[in-house]
Amino acid sequence: MTIDELLDIESIKHLRTLGSAYLDGGRLDELVELYHPDAVCDFGPYGSWTDRTEFKQKFADAERPFYASGYFPNLHVVVNHVVELTGKDTATGLVYLLDFVTGDQIREGGNPLYWLGVYEESYCRTGDGWKIVRQSLNFMWPERMLGEGFLARQAVAE
Repeated sequence: MTIDELLDIESIKHLRTLGSAYLDGGRLDELVELYHPDAVCDFGPYGSWTDRTEFKQKFADAERPFYASGYFPNLHVVVNHVVELTGKDTATGLVYLLDFVTGDQIREGGNPLYWLGVYEESYCRTGDGWKIVRQSLNFMWPERMLGEGFLARQAVAE
């Protein structure tokens, strides 16, 4: 692996970490800028999004119950990020999500864990740096909601 490849991988990881910080802090204009204009997002119960001009409103709608308690009432922790460069200007990623909540949205019994999930993603390099082209969130807990073909792509075939 070359230094340039490592820098590309770290740039993509930085992009995703910023995404969590922007989402949790309500910085939705900045969050939307992390996505390619042709981005597609599949977020299980939050729907499939195909028009980036609507992403800000869709993120706001999804986070409204959390933002009611102020910003950073939930923490989208993204970890175990595996990035594979698939070309000079393209890459894929697998990212684990640990979503913790506090305040009004905490689950019954005081459990701060709200979602466990795994993102499957695609990225491309643009004149403005790396952008998210496709983002699919597969929910593992508390309800299992997997995108079509997720296990076939990511798990041992039986």
